[in-house]
Amino acid sequence: MREYHAAEDFLQPAGTPVYAMTDGSVSFSGPMGGYGWLVIIDHPQANLYSLYGHLSPSRWRIESGTVEKGELIAYLGDSNENGGSPEHPLEPHLHFGVRAGQRADYPGTGEWRWQAGWIKPCPQSLGWQQPSVIIASQDIPVGGYPEPAPGFLVIRGFELLFTGIYLFSGVCMLVSAIRKNKPFFLVFDGAILIAAGWIFYNKGMVRSYTLPAIGILLVVFGIFRYIRRSTRMPPAQS
Repeated sequence: MREYHAAEDFLQPAGTPVYAMTDGSVSFSGPMGGYGWLVIIDHPQANLYSLYGHLSPSRWRIESGTVEKGELIAYLGDSNENGGSPEHPLEPHLHFGVRAGQRADYPGTGEWRWQAGWIKPCPQSLGWQQPSVIIASQDIPVGGYPEPAPGFLVIRGFELLFTGIYLFSGVCMLVSAIRKNKPFFLVFDGAILIAAGWIFYNKGMVRSYTLPAIGILLVVFGIFRYIRRSTRMPPAQS
């Protein structure tokens, strides 16, 4: 099935400086799979966010805070660090996307994900704009650019499914550990869920604390069961 590119690409040499398109605040700056280093800036005055991909993780890049129009935010990455690798180099270029709304309005998974590169639906239907047209017009509609309004479940459905699977898995772990009376498994599984939840949240894959909350519950319950079992153990026979 055909996929659409939800951005514009600009071929430039590695090390080329990249600047913020307008005033805003950094809502994400970090490594992101095929993007190399990724920076996202929210522009609430226009109800937009801008996305800058294939940046260099080895050169200076902005980490957080507010930026002004034209401010340096990063440099383009080399072919082996911009989402490519020594075995599969990626030609240095900027993946530049602009979307109606703010990054937090969208999930981290599914077609509606905030870091989308190639998607099956028409990008305009999901709020993606044509960056060159936005910059050239310099004209912000009253109230900012309108976001698409397809409904909460359409946008967040995949994320809810993702969280539901882990919630179900956590419950199964809890029931299994209780039946087998092995509190260590509760603590171990809980620690894994806490770590996974923290990673998923920071990567923007889920926008809730459901997974770490389940993990904390498992850890606490596991420690409680271990202490309770220890106090009930009969004294050793001499």
